[in-house]
Amino acid sequence: MKTVIIGYGKMGKEIERILLGRGHEIVLIVDENNTSDLNPENLKRIGAQVAIEFSTPDTAYDNIMTCLKSGVGIVCGTTGWLDKMEEVKKVCRQENGTFFYASNYSIGVNIMFRMNEKLAQMMNGFPQYDVTVEEVHHTQKKDAPSGTAITIAEGILGNLDRKKKWVGETTTTSDELEVLAVRRSVVPGIHTVTYESEADQITLTHNAKGRTGFAIGAVMAAEFICDKKGVYTMADLLGF
Repeated sequence: MKTVIIGYGKMGKEIERILLGRGHEIVLIVDENNTSDLNPENLKRIGAQVAIEFSTPDTAYDNIMTCLKSGVGIVCGTTGWLDKMEEVKKVCRQENGTFFYASNYSIGVNIMFRMNEKLAQMMNGFPQYDVTVEEVHHTQKKDAPSGTAITIAEGILGNLDRKKKWVGETTTTSDELEVLAVRRSVVPGIHTVTYESEADQITLTHNAKGRTGFAIGAVMAAEFICDKKGVYTMADLLGF
């Protein structure tokens, strides 16, 4: 698989390691010093098949569009730009392209997403429990709350009738879902859903040990879409 890496920070370097370890060819690495290399002519010249994009909220949309209009399938893990998601899906279909998006590529986190939805369904019948979401990340993370926390919040809102919207601050309003973002030290990522009543507390937590799990998931996504067209998510990759 001839792969382009867009974004060469810590995640980009881990993705590079995983790609090479699985026998793939990296035909281009794009960082802030060579953004002009990401253009349709160059992508076609080097024979790129798939791009894996972990850049910044400000650059992700343009990177995605360039790949779609160049016939290069793209796996995106950048969060903070999702207000343009419907436009990306529209262009993907117009161009007969391939787009894979996840707010988190960890296999464990995506299992947690499904567990979170099922738990919210179960808790519908127990109004004595209030629910909150907290995420903890390293201080270099640019968006808050994280895309993963937002996905968790949306999973709760879609299945728990008593919550109508999420807010990124402490709240005592009964129909608001509190989603708190904490930034400290070098924490790779901790996401916790807490249901609490006067009697007890139920928690669902995913604690990432490092970036490897995210990188493996992103490479698996690239392998998955290499011969496909359309819009895909981790639910497709994992068979959910």
